[in-house]
Amino acid sequence: MKLWYQSLVRDINGSPYGRLLRSAVDACTDPGTQVDIHGIEQSSGFGVHYRFLELNDTKEVVYNAMRAEREGYDAFLIGNSSDAGIREAREVVNIPVLGLSETSLHIACMMGATFGLMTVSEKWTPRNLENVRRAGLEGRLVGCVPLNTSPLELKKAMAEKPRRDKVMSDFMAGAKSLIERGAEVIIPAGGDIIVFLAEDRIFEVDNTPILNGIYELVKMGEVAVKLRKLSGGRFKSKRLGYAAPSGDFLKRIRDFYGPDVYPGAR
Repeated sequence: MKLWYQSLVRDINGSPYGRLLRSAVDACTDPGTQVDIHGIEQSSGFGVHYRFLELNDTKEVVYNAMRAEREGYDAFLIGNSSDAGIREAREVVNIPVLGLSETSLHIACMMGATFGLMTVSEKWTPRNLENVRRAGLEGRLVGCVPLNTSPLELKKAMAEKPRRDKVMSDFMAGAKSLIERGAEVIIPAGGDIIVFLAEDRIFEVDNTPILNGIYELVKMGEVAVKLRKLSGGRFKSKRLGYAAPSGDFLKRIRDFYGPDVYPGAR
């Protein structure tokens, strides 16, 4: 089994985050599963806290999903809590496409009746709330607590222990405040925080699970591939929302964008 793990970080394999991500992924994969971590090359890699940055990242994510299918990957995993490009990628490819945020939200609902989100900044909070609404899970959310940080500060925390300690202290305080408001599960909505928690082996606070979205995303990727095999090659719907174009219209699209778009469509 081969999984494509799509990060939205440039030079992912040479970065401190990339090393922690690799360690987290390796810790949770089954024997026989190959997870290849890919960063982005065309976009800035500054983070998707801003709509303009997400817009530029999304196109590369979608084209990489098509590349993953061409190269024989069994599933495409979007390892960013924006889930940038998830709907577009599901429409354009046939292999399972899973996102960090959507997967975390649904797994949290199997772990507890309610959940709280720890976001990495105030700016990032509305975007994560959109994901909750899109999943139809507003009734399970008790609230969001943002960290007082930024993409640049989190990159510094990768290399500077005092900064990292401060981030983790703030995270734990925010998680406890969500528990006091009724959260039964805590979802860290940011890869930087998730890899810190994985390295420190922190999975709960005050008897409340702290969900590790990277573990869940990889494991659900494995499950999706197995379910697709058991189901005769079908995993996601290709009707209505994720339907591909066909016939003469598909030909016109491929004439403009190239023959590789919408693989398998007719």
